[in-house]
Amino acid sequence: MEMTDPPNQPDLGGTSEELFALANAVAAVIGGSVAIEDLDHRVLAYSSIPGQRIDELRRRGILERRVPDEPEQQRQYREVLGAPGVVRLPVLSPDELPRVAAAVRAGDLPLGTIWAIEGEGPLDASGDRALLDAARLAALHMLRRRSSAELDLRAREDALRAALRGEGTPQEIRFQLGLAERSRMTLLGFAPAAYGVDRTGPAVVRLAAAAARHWAAVHHEAAVATTGRTVHVLLPQAGAAEARRLGEQAVAALSRTLETPLRAAVSRPADDPAELPVLRAELADILRVTTASPDAPVVAALTDVHARVLLLHCADELARRPRLRHPGIEAMRAHDRGRHTDYAASVVAWLDAVGNVGEAAQRLTVHPNTLKYRLRRARELFGLDLDDPDVRLSCWLQLRLAEQE
Repeated sequence: MEMTDPPNQPDLGGTSEELFALANAVAAVIGGSVAIEDLDHRVLAYSSIPGQRIDELRRRGILERRVPDEPEQQRQYREVLGAPGVVRLPVLSPDELPRVAAAVRAGDLPLGTIWAIEGEGPLDASGDRALLDAARLAALHMLRRRSSAELDLRAREDALRAALRGEGTPQEIRFQLGLAERSRMTLLGFAPAAYGVDRTGPAVVRLAAAAARHWAAVHHEAAVATTGRTVHVLLPQAGAAEARRLGEQAVAALSRTLETPLRAAVSRPADDPAELPVLRAELADILRVTTASPDAPVVAALTDVHARVLLLHCADELARRPRLRHPGIEAMRAHDRGRHTDYAASVVAWLDAVGNVGEAAQRLTVHPNTLKYRLRRARELFGLDLDDPDVRLSCWLQLRLAEQE
C-alpha cells in the first residue's frame, strides 16, 4: 500500500528530512514500512515509498505520531533496547504484519528504536545490515538534534530565570525568549504539595526534569525555569483560559509520572516582560496557599484564593510588627489558655455569624444567654468595644489568624 508524505512533517531541529530519507532508504531494501521512534515511542520519521507493506498499527502510529500503548508492546520495546542486533518480533494480532527492529544507540546510550515491517519474505542478511546501518546513522542525527534542542532549552531557561528576577530590559527579554512585540503571555507555577512530601529537594528536582520534558512535547514555545521550590512555565500567546487548561493537563500528567500531589498557579495575562517578577510573586502567593492544604484547588488563579492570600499577608505584617496586635485580644487569648475559658471562641463565633446571637450560640452549643454573658465580659475584662466596626474587624482578623496558626 502506498503512503504519501503528510503536508507537515515534524520539526526535528534540522534533521527531519534526513531521518525521513533514511527511513525511505531502508524501506526500499526491506520492502515494508519503516518507522524511527524516540524513547517515548513518538514517531520521529517514517517511510513513504510506493508499494511498501503497511498495516493498521503502523498507520495509527503515523497518524497519531505515537505508537499506541499496549502491555505486550512495552515488553517488545524492552527486548529491542536490550538486544545487540536485529530482533525478530512475533505478531500481536491477526491483522498485524511481521516486524523486525533494532535499537538506536550512541555507544551505550539508548536514543530510540527503528522498526521495519518485513517484505513478502523473511528479512535476509542484506536487510539486517541495512537496518543496523540505519540505526547507526539515525543515532548521529538524533544526537545532533538532541544537542541543539538541549542548548536551546538551556538558553531559554536561563533567560526566563533572569527575567523572573527582574534582570534585563523588555527588549532583551523578548529577544532571548523569542517573544513577539506586545504579545500576551501567561506565567504558570508548579510545586509539590507540602503535606506529606519533602519539598526541599528531590521532589522539586524531579518535577523540574519532568516538566521540561512535558512542555517540550506539548508547547514548543514554552520556556521552563526553576526558581526556589517552584517550576515556572512561560506561555507566549496564551490567555488565562488556555493557560489554565494546559496547567490542568500538566498537573494530571506530572502527578502520575512523579507519584506526587502537585499544585499549579495561573497568573493574570500580561503583555510586558517587565511584569514577570510581579507575576512570579503572584504565583508564589497562590502556591503558598494551595500547597499547604489537601482541600485547596489543584489549579488556581489569584481570584480563586484571594481571601486566603490576603490573610497570609496580614499575618506576615503582624509577625514583622507584633506591636500592631490588639493588646486586648492578646490578653483574652492568654486568659483562655490560663483559665480554660472560651471568650475568644465566643467572639469569633459571634463575628462569623455577623452578630446573630442565636446562630452563634448554636454553633457553640451553648444557651444564647451564656453567649451574651461572655460577650459582655469580653468587653469588660479586655476593653473590646465590639460596637465599633473597626474593632470588630480587627478582632476577627487577629483571631482568625490565630486559629490558622
